[in-house]
Amino acid sequence: MYVFDCALMKYPNTGLFAFSDNLARCLARHAEEQKEKMGFYVPEKYIGRWGSGVSYMKLSALHKIYLPARGIDVWHAAYQRSRYLPPKGTRMVLTVHDLNFLYDKPAYKHAKHLRWVQNRVDRADRIVAISEYARKDIEAHVDLKGKKVDVIYNGLNFFDGDIAAPERVPQRPFLFSVGTVLPKKNFHVLPALLQDNDYELIIAGNRSSYEQQIIEEARKYGVEDRVFIAGPVSEPVKYWYIKNCLAFLFPSLAEGFGLPVIEAMYYQKPVFLSDHTSLPEIGSRYAFYFDHDFDRDLMRRKFTETMAEFGKGGSKIEKLKEEMKIHAESFSWERTARKYFNIYRELASR
Repeated sequence: MYVFDCALMKYPNTGLFAFSDNLARCLARHAEEQKEKMGFYVPEKYIGRWGSGVSYMKLSALHKIYLPARGIDVWHAAYQRSRYLPPKGTRMVLTVHDLNFLYDKPAYKHAKHLRWVQNRVDRADRIVAISEYARKDIEAHVDLKGKKVDVIYNGLNFFDGDIAAPERVPQRPFLFSVGTVLPKKNFHVLPALLQDNDYELIIAGNRSSYEQQIIEEARKYGVEDRVFIAGPVSEPVKYWYIKNCLAFLFPSLAEGFGLPVIEAMYYQKPVFLSDHTSLPEIGSRYAFYFDHDFDRDLMRRKFTETMAEFGKGGSKIEKLKEEMKIHAESFSWERTARKYFNIYRELASR
């Protein structure tokens, strides 16, 4: 049996939750189609989430000390710092999402975090990165001891439910961003974009004290009354924001992939990104990029010019919108699941 570690689903409204949930759904479907034994290691409330044709193993804090692995041929650790590892002798796949600590932690902390990753890499039989950028970071900073790093992109999250308006519906045209409200997301550079227009800025995601820096920046530009930090939102509300926003903004300093980027592209919204870490790889030529150093005047000028062009429409913009949607659809969780399954089979056959 193959087991996929979904322990990080205990943290809702995060990219790691979305990764685990979407990949698990497609792995379960593929296992049933191929009549293979598939299991999921989950918090208790998610037992049964992907149907009855697969197995479920309940997460326990005791498993940080010893995780029983009888009958498990391949264990898939879904995160580079997973605390839940099978005993030696069980084949293991490790997904590395990023080495973001190299970009958002002080240099004196890098060695500690690298030791964690090195330990997991040493334990793994196969290593997967979620972008070419992440792969290059791993190869540059981790001793792979000859192990190959595969790149398997994440997929596009299709929401097939009913979208739902938030309790506070914006009364003006609005710009949207989403992500845990932490300094590495760099949200505080965005309020400057509200000068000389009547837009609102909505930021959704788990909150932290960093939001004070965002508000202070908004106050500096006299736009505090048009910046709203919504906190964590449900998927129906998140997709309402994406569907109805004027533009999607993602100025992050450190991303292994950036799932919201392709979600916004699927809805054919103009997408403004930083040019740091993996974002140019994922956004490609279908996104617009902020000044590398986030010079507010340059950012605002680029944003204003691009929004004016989008507002005019025309064949060039319509072509770009269609290309954006096609680009987003090229990221498929079904394809991602098949690629992981091929690795599981290869390891199990050794």
